[in-house]
Amino acid sequence: MRRRIELEYIFSSSVKVLFSRLSTPAGLSEWFADDVFQKAEQFIFVWNGTEHPATLVELKPNSYVRFKWDDVEDGEEYFEFSIHVEPLTGDVALIITDYADEDEVTDAIELWNKQMDILHRTLGA
Repeated sequence: MRRRIELEYIFSSSVKVLFSRLSTPAGLSEWFADDVFQKAEQFIFVWNGTEHPATLVELKPNSYVRFKWDDVEDGEEYFEFSIHVEPLTGDVALIITDYADEDEVTDAIELWNKQMDILHRTLGA
């Protein structure tokens, strides 16, 4: 059974700049995949020469973007990048929602942590 994972990371970046790294092929290829192509609502993520298609399900500018891997059998699964600004501090929080097999949750979290390190360096945040 697959488990939903929700992770939060704080960035010192503008929402607009961060959102462009989460929702565009150019931005995603800077930190998330080796390369990213878009064909209408389909994004093709490339790692080590292998293509992994995902469909853009929802997008609200400067707020969130949700994708579904095309090869996932469970129609309820998705991965999402959501941006929240803390009202009191103004901190920009990136919340990632993803799914992983029970025995792979720790590995998935470690992978997201590494990806967030790359994104932080890319943004200089």
